[in-house]
Amino acid sequence: MRGIGKTFPGVRALDDVSLDLQAGEVHALVGENGAGKSTLMKILAGALAADTGEIAIDGKTVTIGSPRAAENLGVGMIYQEFNLVPALNAVDNIVLGNEPAKGLLLDERAARERAEAVFAELGITLPLTVDTSSLRVAQQQMIEIAKVLSRSARIIVMDEPTAALTDREITKLFEVIRTLKARGAGIVYISHRLEELPDIADRVTVLRDGRVIETRATKDFPPDDIIRAMVGRQLESHFPDLPTVAPDAPVVLAVRDLTRAPGVNGVSFEVRRGEIVGLAGLVGAGRTEIVRAIAGADIPQQGTIDVQGRAIRIRSPHDGIAAGFAFITEDRKAQGLVLGMSVRENVTLAHLEQFVERDRLIDRRKEQATTQEYIERLDIRTPSTEQLARNLSGGNQQKVVLAKWLLGNAGVFLFDEPTRGIDVGAKAEIYNLMVKLANGGAGIVMVSSELPEVLGMAHRILVIRGGRIVREFARGDATPDAVIAAATGAAA
Repeated sequence: MRGIGKTFPGVRALDDVSLDLQAGEVHALVGENGAGKSTLMKILAGALAADTGEIAIDGKTVTIGSPRAAENLGVGMIYQEFNLVPALNAVDNIVLGNEPAKGLLLDERAARERAEAVFAELGITLPLTVDTSSLRVAQQQMIEIAKVLSRSARIIVMDEPTAALTDREITKLFEVIRTLKARGAGIVYISHRLEELPDIADRVTVLRDGRVIETRATKDFPPDDIIRAMVGRQLESHFPDLPTVAPDAPVVLAVRDLTRAPGVNGVSFEVRRGEIVGLAGLVGAGRTEIVRAIAGADIPQQGTIDVQGRAIRIRSPHDGIAAGFAFITEDRKAQGLVLGMSVRENVTLAHLEQFVERDRLIDRRKEQATTQEYIERLDIRTPSTEQLARNLSGGNQQKVVLAKWLLGNAGVFLFDEPTRGIDVGAKAEIYNLMVKLANGGAGIVMVSSELPEVLGMAHRILVIRGGRIVREFARGDATPDAVIAAATGAAA
């Protein structure tokens, strides 16, 4: 890719960007959210058209005017935000657009065999006949990977492929990547997990503000240098200091015998004023199901929930909002935002009563002023309050979700994977925001699959397995080995 430029309304997304990829190479592409990584790769995949520049494959200049054209040239894209049809099963999603036929009909046997073959290559087992909408995030991610691998792409773009995977699934994915390298495929690997790069990447290119800052061999590019190139400044590598929580601090959230099938089995715990409680465990352990039941996204079947010492009944998300819950969901695209609405509309959506005038019309000026305040407060990179949420980078979308809940002055924040797919700079901002909320007296429940994040950001850690709390650690007593042992059942 040579001299690629791309401009959106009010935003220069790419400015004279050049990137090369060799056969049998993993080339990591890193940068803060909004740096231009996904835009550059969408141009390669035919989802966007470049304003300037050219693309050459095997030394020949090509025109990639559509995703189909990219696929015909051997380009496969695994998007960070899933590109599946929720009502179709894994087999149908994998062969979609490239279906094996028997006469005029789908050859269902051949389709299933194709899916089974690629899953065997990945070394995983997934239910093939249920709708993908009913599968876990990690399982949906593996279907995305299988879909591209089934089409024998020679140039494969992986945009945050490990964001929702367990360590075991990541190990298997890396084995597949090494196999693809050995066959001569070139892989562009986008990741915010810099600790992965020495294990899988041959070279690293850093983008910042739509420009290439530096390219080096991974072995010659220490993480501290990568971070400085990404953000243009030195970042503190440690987590912020957590506020001190007095043993007799008021309990802001008390959960007793919370049960909801499937995934939540008699869960009881408390969160005190200013405390951050982390939920650790493997994917599928029930962590997300617990916070969804508390927030009213799923209705509990039994148990009690007290907020600020008052028993509440949760029958809907509206009840959760009224009780003072803020629920930052795991999947911001499908559950946290309305992508076809503007930043303003998303920020105010959950608390429109604050902007209703006497004639029951929405005060647009007040909405805009309030939204602009949060744009500045959270450093949301958007040309205006009227930018559509779908046009923002992942990190800025997450900040819009946060702004929506900060507007409600909630007393209990439920963070489900708050930094999934977020760059190191945005992570630091979110950590500092969580500490600020705790200092202000909020209680926080945080679900995270990143063990260092749980160890660094929680006063107490509750280990979840099989929908139950199987172990509790004070911050100073928790070690990675002890938490993993409890999560896997290796410890009593």
